[in-house]
Amino acid sequence: MSRSRDPLIVGGIVGDVVDYFDASARLRVLYGNREITVGSELRPSQVANQPTVHITGRAGSLYTLVMVDPDVPGPSDPSEREYLHWVVTDIPEGGDVVRGTEVVAYEKPQPRTGIHRLTFVVFRHAAQVDMDAPGGRSNFVTRDLAECYKLGAPVAAAYFNCQREGSCGGRRWQW
Repeated sequence: MSRSRDPLIVGGIVGDVVDYFDASARLRVLYGNREITVGSELRPSQVANQPTVHITGRAGSLYTLVMVDPDVPGPSDPSEREYLHWVVTDIPEGGDVVRGTEVVAYEKPQPRTGIHRLTFVVFRHAAQVDMDAPGGRSNFVTRDLAECYKLGAPVAAAYFNCQREGSCGGRRWQW
């Protein structure tokens, strides 16, 4: 796929959360029976519970999953970029995240204003990672985590859009 049509670039995930990378693993995220597609729209009530996540790629590998919101408190002023929602490490290839080690518990998205991009980033590693939970969830930096634990470039990523319940979507026009 050309870079100009890559949905992670078009959606701003490449740039705001990660640098450009060549995907070499497959990430499946399901909330209930609904599989997210890049850029799909889900409401907070649909994502209240931890999703089922499967990662496939290279046999014998372990993976780390990071879920962040780069649009907190709102997309027009993301002063808390990135907000950390979840970290699971040591996920075996082909396995669900429940087979990994949860470093930071899943926190459901609760966007207050605007449309937020909830982002999943996956890193591959050969050996188990002894990871400490960060001091807080606000102002988290996925790139810094990857550098600190020598995770390298991502191998997969996806995102969905989420806004508060009752929002009509799109932009609000002022006359």
